[in-house]
Amino acid sequence: MMLSGESTFANFLADAFAVFVFILWFWLFITAASDLFRRQDVSGFGKVLWLILLIVLPYIGIFAYILTQGGGMAERNRAQARQVRDELRQIVGFSPADELAKIERLKSEKSISDQEYARLRARILQ
Repeated sequence: MMLSGESTFANFLADAFAVFVFILWFWLFITAASDLFRRQDVSGFGKVLWLILLIVLPYIGIFAYILTQGGGMAERNRAQARQVRDELRQIVGFSPADELAKIERLKSEKSISDQEYARLRARILQ
């Protein structure tokens, strides 16, 4: 930084980049920590060790967690999304049979194409 107190465009870019990197790290930290605390396959001691690593060595800890646990993070997110979707379907009374009947009606009315019908049907049945 300049001693005269002047602010240059380069200083602004450096500050903006530093803020961006901090926000990115904070977002990754929240993502990793939430995944860590949701896990059932890691003991409490393991969670504490990961948390210490995430706090003491922030960037190395985040990158190590993502590299070693990234595939599992994605699968756990998909499983949680499926669970929430199924619970929501039960609460609001959603039935796949009802949805299939709706898209059958739309297909018979020629409101949707055969390709769109097949795509929607596959999506409902997954």
